Amino acid sequence: MSKYLSLQIHPGRSLGFLILGASLHDVLTRLKAQPHLYPTIDVAYSPTQPLVAPVILNLPANGFRLRFDGREQRLRLIEVLDFGKTQLSYKNIDLLKLSEERSIAAGQTSQHGPLFRHVYNRLMGPTFPGEYLAPDEPSDHQAGLYVLSYPGIAFTFPLQHSAWSPKADFVSLLSSTAAAPAKSLAIFNGPSWHEARHDLFTRPCPNPRSLALSMKGKEFQPDEIELVNIFGGGVVDLARRSSSPFRIVLGETTPQDLVAELGPPDAIYRKNDHRLSIHKTRRREQRTSHGSYGASPAQSENFLDADHSSAHTTTDDSDEEEDTDQRDDDQSHSTAKCFYNYFHHGFDVFISYPSNPSPRFPNSNPLSHPTTTSRAMDHLVATKVILHGNVPGSYPFNRHRRSEWMIDPDSAGTSTILDSETPFSTLSNELRNVWKGNYGSEQAEKATQNAIVLDRDWGDSPGSSYEVLEGWEDGEQTQKRGTSTQEGSGSGTTQIFGFPGMLFEVLKNDAVSCLTIY
Repeated sequence: MSKYLSLQIHPGRSLGFLILGASLHDVLTRLKAQPHLYPTIDVAYSPTQPLVAPVILNLPANGFRLRFDGREQRLRLIEVLDFGKTQLSYKNIDLLKLSEERSIAAGQTSQHGPLFRHVYNRLMGPTFPGEYLAPDEPSDHQAGLYVLSYPGIAFTFPLQHSAWSPKADFVSLLSSTAAAPAKSLAIFNGPSWHEARHDLFTRPCPNPRSLALSMKGKEFQPDEIELVNIFGGGVVDLARRSSSPFRIVLGETTPQDLVAELGPPDAIYRKNDHRLSIHKTRRREQRTSHGSYGASPAQSENFLDADHSSAHTTTDDSDEEEDTDQRDDDQSHSTAKCFYNYFHHGFDVFISYPSNPSPRFPNSNPLSHPTTTSRAMDHLVATKVILHGNVPGSYPFNRHRRSEWMIDPDSAGTSTILDSETPFSTLSNELRNVWKGNYGSEQAEKATQNAIVLDRDWGDSPGSSYEVLEGWEDGEQTQKRGTSTQEGSGSGTTQIFGFPGMLFEVLKNDAVSCLTIY
């Protein structure tokens, strides 16, 4: 039995199970589930622009690197940087035959790769001339890089700069002693590396985010969610990859509807944490002085459900804010309340009893909203949707797939696109203008500028087993541990801001980590 991990190369599609277009959540979850095969996983990202700069997974023990775009967090580029650590093959032909006795120490890089003749004659066949990249300081003693490209795959060969001539035949050059074995290869989506690299992180992905959908197993898999459109008034549309959109109407959509359209939840979390229940008393005291649009997170019972993660299991022994009869009633109801955790879709749904819906956007068209149907108060329905940003460096990183959302501009009456990538400072300014003059009082309007601070580092973080790499550009990797102390990362301390029907959890770098719709 070989001591090496064996992976098949599929140009333009995958390296083993690593399929281009797969979500960061799916890939990282699969890698972490097999520590005997992937013992070291380094996560590199930009602490100040985590949703703009690429997210990079380095697997030094396996010799390859994975690059994901920051916006959608989908796998865009697979790079093999060391051919001596994984047995790679193409159409059952080995790229490089590895010795059964592994002599490469941990942290070292092998100096061998496939020869040009092997790639050109046995593996891939003839192709068009590639691209020569001269060294930074050209001299006869320096080597440049020759990129030999095929559809969906490219090989990089070191080539002595003194031997390079634009008029020379590239086959003769790469077959000569002036060329070294391949240094690396890249798998990407595109006709050639020269054409693909310009829009590598923005071009549409042909494969699904879900590895289960890409592998097309026999079991039924629900269609994946592409985008969540927010219309206000408790109405959200889930745009799907292949199926028609699924509309969730808070207070109307039942758990049966969710299971039929989205599949069974990955987990069910029973709501049993009442540590923030003191804010309920404050809300009752201020209900008469604030109008129906009170938006401060401390004034909304919905804030109590913002800390919805299935990883939180702290239970209070008692809660004496209600009288005895009301408490008994609440306890009987709380056993039915729960969160449907859809980790692979990127959101959770809170299942509870019907309540008054949040107000529509002031400029929205009432005809675009469904007519509310009267339901019995003991009938369980969806009352909140929690959308997760999966921001690198945040406390719940990789617990959910990244959920992309957008506030419908026609409903909100905005000319600016407000979506999951928009900095919260911009979102806040635009939403204040949308709701300006529609609050019950001036005090309630000013409350939108207030925030409640959460420090998630006080508890054990289930997502703290990864490492952060600052300076993720090539040659500038500096490994740092203890992400909660990094300036700008905002891994533990977050702020909750509220607007009618929406609660935003915001990191120090102005990225929205979580959005709760109620």
